Amino acid sequence: MTSPLLRLGTRGSKLALTQAGLVRAALAASVPALSAPDAIEIVAIKTTGDAIQDRPLSEAGGKGLFVKEIEEAMLGGRIDAAVHSMKDMPTAQPPGLAIQAFLPREDVRDVLIAGSIGRIADLRQGAVVGTAALRRRALLLHRRPDLQIVNLRGNVETRLAKRESGIVEATILALAGLNRLGMGHVGTPIPEDEMLPAVGQGAVCIEARTDDARTRAWLAAIDHAATAICVSAEHAMLAVLDGSCRTPIAGHAILTGDRLHLRGLIARPDGSEVIFTERHGGVGDAVAMGRDAGQELKRRGGPGFFTEA
Repeated sequence: MTSPLLRLGTRGSKLALTQAGLVRAALAASVPALSAPDAIEIVAIKTTGDAIQDRPLSEAGGKGLFVKEIEEAMLGGRIDAAVHSMKDMPTAQPPGLAIQAFLPREDVRDVLIAGSIGRIADLRQGAVVGTAALRRRALLLHRRPDLQIVNLRGNVETRLAKRESGIVEATILALAGLNRLGMGHVGTPIPEDEMLPAVGQGAVCIEARTDDARTRAWLAAIDHAATAICVSAEHAMLAVLDGSCRTPIAGHAILTGDRLHLRGLIARPDGSEVIFTERHGGVGDAVAMGRDAGQELKRRGGPGFFTEA
């Protein structure tokens, strides 16, 4: 048995393995050396974020909990590259690692899953909604302060099963993940004006060692430039805000031709206040736009904005 030329690390959930499969297929189609069926191995790695199911990730350390063990495996040479959901990524990578490529971005919207109910406005008074995301919680409460928001962790299948069993009346998932799992028909997409997506939502990134020239060259062959530009603006904004799972932050950049439109917001965890901003600029301004938007939001929010009211 020949050794694989490239070992891709990822989380072990069905969605994570599906995303790694998309990366493998893209590489096999674009890099002749990786076209053989056994050229790329997918290695599932259990992360701290997967192990914690009894409390919000914001209470356990926030962002990075879904990538730490995978990055350690990469630095240790057990894998060559890692496939991540971009919204799980911290704003900076450990020394020796860097994001090298993106797949084309999926639909960034959130989806309301509430049986026959298709709008947040139509949920019953005091309805119980399950989500572990502070962003979703804050934006739900901003529109519907009467809702009861409870922590709901687990993979897509687990959360859908909990809603079906009546533990919660509604939940919210990312449309991108549902689409990749062939479940895009489940629920109703929420307009971005009602629920701006998480930074990086819908994007799959591939991380590798900076000194691994061969792997970096292979990944460059599948890098989707437009997604990279949009995410760079969003992450620049997030970095200024020191964003993590502890802070309700949303951001989405759209590239049309050579023009970029960035929208961002911060919210109090209880939804009592939302501060919004946007920027327009050229492709080369992506990072500067993100930083400027983040600085404005930080200034307008002031010290202590993210403390529960």
